[in-house]
Amino acid sequence: MQTHIVPVGFDYDRLIAPLVRDQLDVDRVVLLEGAVGSEANVEYSRRLAETLDQDYRNLLGAGTERVVVEDVYDYDAAFEQAYDLINRELDRGGAVWVNVSAMPRTVSFAFATAAHSIMVEREGDRDRIHTYYTVPEKYLETELAEELRAGTELLAELLNGDVDDDRIADHLEVARELLAEFDERGTTIGAKQFGDSHIIELPVASFSNVKPFEELILFTLGEHGEFESVSELAGTLARELGEEYTDSFRSKVIYNVDRLGPGGKGYVEQDEHGKSYRTRLSRIGELWVRSHADQSEL
Repeated sequence: MQTHIVPVGFDYDRLIAPLVRDQLDVDRVVLLEGAVGSEANVEYSRRLAETLDQDYRNLLGAGTERVVVEDVYDYDAAFEQAYDLINRELDRGGAVWVNVSAMPRTVSFAFATAAHSIMVEREGDRDRIHTYYTVPEKYLETELAEELRAGTELLAELLNGDVDDDRIADHLEVARELLAEFDERGTTIGAKQFGDSHIIELPVASFSNVKPFEELILFTLGEHGEFESVSELAGTLARELGEEYTDSFRSKVIYNVDRLGPGGKGYVEQDEHGKSYRTRLSRIGELWVRSHADQSEL
């Protein structure tokens, strides 16, 4: 089962378009609605949540649940709510995806941090927890601001009796179109594609230091890419270190790859391939190698 936890702010496309365009499996959606702010803000967010609720059901065939976040600026309460909600969904089985594209930053950060904390506590479930962000194709606020400036100039000219009816009609049409788009889709338009996906998954960092031999493994994976087996990786390491390739050396590499893998620090990914395991850097492993590149050249 694939469950998506979606904080609802003032966006529509970013919360559903990636799932539709990437044809992701979505079995269940938990919509978070903020209850703090002006009456107009709360009502607008509520209407968006209702539209999303219907479209998740109609377009994706997903079951939905709507949950209220009592104070979107109370980080501690949001973290506690996120922690309980994510654990509850994990206990139901399947994977949990947390969308941090919308809602105030306090809620997004609280849910992302809670997800990462649970990844550390529930190492065996790390591959079932995901946080992701979607980049919009366009921010509507800039167009609204431009039209507002043009409207103020038009009003100033109207005061001087210097404007023809065609200009007034043109501005009225543009303003109505922008407002209709805002009412339907919120403050952003579209979902930008990166590579072959419309979502950017946010990797979780390890909370353990990397030991010297583990560093060698990570830098070797970063340089050579994927290895068909741990034995192939061990052979490459032995050659580069000028060491004899023995069962003892191979066992040392296997032990350290396990420590770097999903059940350990999370810097290495492995896929079963016959009797072997294809071995490569995870996303956070790639970031570690990239950020420590100067260190490998010393």
